[in-house]
Amino acid sequence: MHFSRWKISVIAAVCLAGVLTALPNFLSKETLAWVPDFLPKKQLNLGLDLRGGAHLLLQMDTKELKKDWLDNLRGEVRKILRDAKIRYTGLGQTADAVRVKLVDPAQTNEALSQLRKLAQPVGGGMIAGADNDIAVSESGDGFITVAPTEAGIHQRSTNAAAAAIEVVRRRIDAIGTTEPDIVRQGTDRILVQVPGFDDTKKLKDLIGQTARLSFHDVHQQMSAEEARQTRVPPGYVIYPDQDDPNHEYLVQETPVVYGEDLTDAQPGFDSRTNEPIITFRFNQRAARIFGEYSSRHVGRPFAIVLDNGVINGKRDVKVLSAPVIREPILGGTGQISGSFTVDQANNLAIQLRSGALPATLSVIEERTVGPSLGADSIEAGILAGIIGSIAVSGFIIFAYGLFGLFAILAVAINLCLIVGLMSTIGSTLTLPGIAGLVLTVGMAVDSNVLIYERIREEMRNGKQPISAIDSGFQRALGTIVDSNLTTMIAGLVMFWLGAGPVRGFAVTLCLGILATMFTAFTVTRLMVSLWIASQKTRKIPAPL
Repeated sequence: MHFSRWKISVIAAVCLAGVLTALPNFLSKETLAWVPDFLPKKQLNLGLDLRGGAHLLLQMDTKELKKDWLDNLRGEVRKILRDAKIRYTGLGQTADAVRVKLVDPAQTNEALSQLRKLAQPVGGGMIAGADNDIAVSESGDGFITVAPTEAGIHQRSTNAAAAAIEVVRRRIDAIGTTEPDIVRQGTDRILVQVPGFDDTKKLKDLIGQTARLSFHDVHQQMSAEEARQTRVPPGYVIYPDQDDPNHEYLVQETPVVYGEDLTDAQPGFDSRTNEPIITFRFNQRAARIFGEYSSRHVGRPFAIVLDNGVINGKRDVKVLSAPVIREPILGGTGQISGSFTVDQANNLAIQLRSGALPATLSVIEERTVGPSLGADSIEAGILAGIIGSIAVSGFIIFAYGLFGLFAILAVAINLCLIVGLMSTIGSTLTLPGIAGLVLTVGMAVDSNVLIYERIREEMRNGKQPISAIDSGFQRALGTIVDSNLTTMIAGLVMFWLGAGPVRGFAVTLCLGILATMFTAFTVTRLMVSLWIASQKTRKIPAPL
């Protein structure tokens, strides 16, 4: 039961830190502005159910995802057959497959062997006998068909949904919001909830656009107008200019460098015209490729193309700019200029550096959640906490007297530690989190009850008060650690596998367990030790 001075100092410092970090949550924003900067000023983030905010349910366009896959397959089929010197004709695609007809039927087996190299086992081949993502077969009309399988489509949709969630999360984080709730629903839907954000239009504009940037070679011998009058050359497409829709460019369909190779994109201003621009930087591989391309094409233009996905049922692909390469661009950096406003440049930079969406996300449900429900929930939670605390305090003081008062003080410190920890780490308090706080009060008291009942048992066995107190704390330790450890394992599993309110409850529960272990075996024990020290001049009375 002896505590050295340094131990007392450490315990007091931890308790004081908990009180100071929890205190800002009971102050208004105006009052916090007067608090010195060296003191804690962070407040708890409130979840959507308490604070209100934006609620969007997004659906991924799986048809677009499949079409993009088929477009890439067509290019890969063309490359493989050319590299293998297998002549073909009639390379095209349907809604479900890529079809190609060979000039020489005798090369069919070789073509099938080469094209089957495109297939990859679903799931990375970890499961024996797993299906491939692509099926290559010979049809009866002399065509070779390369088609995605059902297993491959399902895997690609799953991977695309996971990638879309990460892209959406990075875009929302970039605008400074805290703790958005972004979860997958089903195979092609994503639920987005952003506490404290009530502008659903801005949110839709930010996360709904694909924003796939690419860099293309511009055809030198033919203009877009000439191509429309005659025939668009194979491997080329026509895209309009963003600033002048009447002006179009004939660009190579396969990009020189993809936007996925961007490592950074930041808004800025042109030093000469003071117009908003976007500066970008490639990764090492793309910087090398673009450096070699720009070295071979000095004096020729190249097109910077932005694909915004499907808007109002139509694919929105435009050329942002088509600058002429004056000298080799070897540093992997550049800038995009256009008729941008400051907000447009900032949003586009966020979209580019957060990555492109694998497919267009359409909003199928949107609403703004008001804070009125949250205010009612907070009031109900506070009322429940006050009533529960008064009931528990009255019971434990009635049952254990002075030691019950020690337990109540430890529980108060326990709550301060939980709130302070959540404020410090930036955790979000949800309605289930309030339930977790109320539950923590009962768990903290339960730990003290186990200790006090063990002390009573030791005293009934004939031990002196000081010896009984010491034995009670020591012998109850194992029981409390075991019970709290099993509960914490459940909380960690909920945090790992859960989402939204479940995760909020798990955070509060786990932090509450850690705080309870500290207060039950240090704070309560320290108060009992100080009480014993104050009784050293006279006989120690029976504590319970």
